[in-house]
Amino acid sequence: MNATPAETSGSALRAMGGLSFSKGHGTGNDFVLVADPDGTHSFDADQAAALCDRHQGIGADGLIRAVPSRFLPEGRELLVDTPAAEWFMDYRNADGSLSEMCGNGVRVFVHFLRTEGLIDLPDGGSLAIGTRGGVKTVVWTGNDYAVDMGPWEFIFPGEASAKAMDSLVAADGLEVPRPALSVSMGNPHTVVALAELAELAGTRLFTAPKVDPVPANGTNVEFVVPAEPLVHDGVGSVTMRVHERGVGETQSCGTGACAAAVAIRHWAGAEAPDVWRVHVPGGVVGVKFFAGPGGHEHVELSGPAVIVASGTLS
Repeated sequence: MNATPAETSGSALRAMGGLSFSKGHGTGNDFVLVADPDGTHSFDADQAAALCDRHQGIGADGLIRAVPSRFLPEGRELLVDTPAAEWFMDYRNADGSLSEMCGNGVRVFVHFLRTEGLIDLPDGGSLAIGTRGGVKTVVWTGNDYAVDMGPWEFIFPGEASAKAMDSLVAADGLEVPRPALSVSMGNPHTVVALAELAELAGTRLFTAPKVDPVPANGTNVEFVVPAEPLVHDGVGSVTMRVHERGVGETQSCGTGACAAAVAIRHWAGAEAPDVWRVHVPGGVVGVKFFAGPGGHEHVELSGPAVIVASGTLS
């Protein structure tokens, strides 16, 4: 007889008995965090899913293992060009699947390193972090964390540059599929603009939206309402909800906030600002565009990070 999901979850949790962990969030996007300075705690998909289960585990949108980069093949590759990226954010979604990067997660990750005494990061100090989406540089401002998320790009560049739309998205609560734009922030996103907040509230994200065509590795889907007026005192503003690949709807998504700002700014045209505020169910994050190395435009994500609890699995 095959094990039930509850039995699988219980078995996975028992195998991790005695594990020390913390729980943290960035604007409501929450994570279980485990410090692994010796590289001895690897997690499989079942274990990650059991920890993130909101009914029979701790509950989170994802699991973050803080491990020195030298203990992972992906980390060792990054160390060749960026020796300063000593710590690696080993991240799994709530369903146990590996993910390239999480913008809220990397802020919480660095805050966790600080609170655990694993790094010394003064006000204004920066830290290079290894992720499966490349090296990310995080600055501690004294109030929150700002992350250079690296360059953005269109997933389907030819279609986007020609039509400003490259796909259609169908979701429960929307009468007809809506045009969308697919943006990569190191992980895939598909952004849909809606007309008003009532339409955003009526979009039901219990099940994954259907995207056509869907990017090769799946996609996160952002539903965005531009503010009216869109720009105030030189700052653009949008409100967003997101369905995250491998998770479901979350209170916030850092890379999704960046992708939403990319898409709305692209649609708004040449006069659109470089600084944005993105309102998500869990709070507000800042997005800023700036010229990066090699002439590529980079995106900075800023916002808070909070550790709410620490404990040990029984």
